[in-house]
Amino acid sequence: MAILSTSIARKFAMALSGLFLVLFLAQHLTINLSSVFDPETFNSWSEFMGTNIAVQFILQPILAFAVVFHFIMGFILEARNRNARKISYKSYKGNRNSTWVSRNMLISGLVILAFLGLHFYDFWFPEMNIKYIQGGPLDPTRYYTEMVHKFADPVRTALYCISFVLLALHLWHGFSSTFQSIGWNNKYSKGLRGFTQFYAVVVPLGFIFIALYLHFNGSF
Repeated sequence: MAILSTSIARKFAMALSGLFLVLFLAQHLTINLSSVFDPETFNSWSEFMGTNIAVQFILQPILAFAVVFHFIMGFILEARNRNARKISYKSYKGNRNSTWVSRNMLISGLVILAFLGLHFYDFWFPEMNIKYIQGGPLDPTRYYTEMVHKFADPVRTALYCISFVLLALHLWHGFSSTFQSIGWNNKYSKGLRGFTQFYAVVVPLGFIFIALYLHFNGSF
């Protein structure tokens, strides 16, 4: 795509896809938190998201595209950055110029991508199987039971928690740098950076809390 032929354009496009995914995370956390406080509400919201035509056939494909685009663009930018670096790795002192998180965004991104594969295996593929392969009437109360069943496994719960810790690290650098990529640099930049760091901690902690709560307190 010619429009993405420059480094600035690629960073801008990646930033926009990242912002979309950040908004999705907040929405996803809101729905999942209801499983802790009111399973009936969780079932109701989950059924709406799973049956609404606009969500299924417009927002869901956009989300899938944003995920794939964001990670592919991340690989491209990382490869180009490595090729463009004039100084050899033996003499490059990255830790003097940047944080560990910023130098290892690709690693944390790969782990998050693997986590998304597990998440799809646990929830999205079974949902597609129930709705489009098995067919028949759908049980609108199944969502909470299915979620508790998944988090009953201590290994799976631990994997989710570790993945969300890495997501926090990824967001800590990625969310704030997003606004730099789109040219946001004004008197509000410092406050915005504080908000992005707050988000990077609170949202992953929220998901960890849900996983641990359902593991220790969920019931069938």
